[in-house]
Amino acid sequence: MQLFSAPAEELIFIGAGYLLGCFLTGYYLVRWRTGQDVRTVGSGSAGSTNVGRILGTPGFIATLFGDSAKSGIGLWFAMYHGIAPWGVALVMIAVAAGHIWPAQLGFRGGKGLAPLLGIGIVLDYRVTLIIGGIALLGPVFRLGTVSFLGAIILSPAVAAALGHPPVEVVGLSGVIVLILIAHRTNVRAFFAGRRGRKGPQA
Repeated sequence: MQLFSAPAEELIFIGAGYLLGCFLTGYYLVRWRTGQDVRTVGSGSAGSTNVGRILGTPGFIATLFGDSAKSGIGLWFAMYHGIAPWGVALVMIAVAAGHIWPAQLGFRGGKGLAPLLGIGIVLDYRVTLIIGGIALLGPVFRLGTVSFLGAIILSPAVAAALGHPPVEVVGLSGVIVLILIAHRTNVRAFFAGRRGRKGPQA
């Protein structure tokens, strides 16, 4: 029995996933509405939070929806066409990589949370609901972005517990690694702040 199919179809979907990821909703939306490069404002990210600083709540919602939808669509097409499981896993990673490091924008894009949302909804909405519930605990402990990062790190374990095959868990883990790399500044700042605390913060 052949374990892997001919890779041509998988490579096409992986490449298409990266190109799809490279379309950053927020970047083009801000360019269209204001002529600005969203990456020169605020956090320097092209993600929904930074877009919201310029275009308000409508811009935030449109960007979150667009970036989630492109990732979900890319994964859905790969799964619908029945490509090999390893190909599906790499499509997840490719879409996230395109969003974080878009070639046409000098490899400076978003930070990957919206693509993860789209991937999670298509792969298994239960994973998204469980991780979202855990992330909501963050504001209680005033952990901000790091609470979301801590929650999403659990995504592969949750997917495995829900019965997803190892190859999908590996693909999801790859997406998480890319997101952590994109958020490395936030993580370093968080731990630096924790080390510098002398007691409870007012």
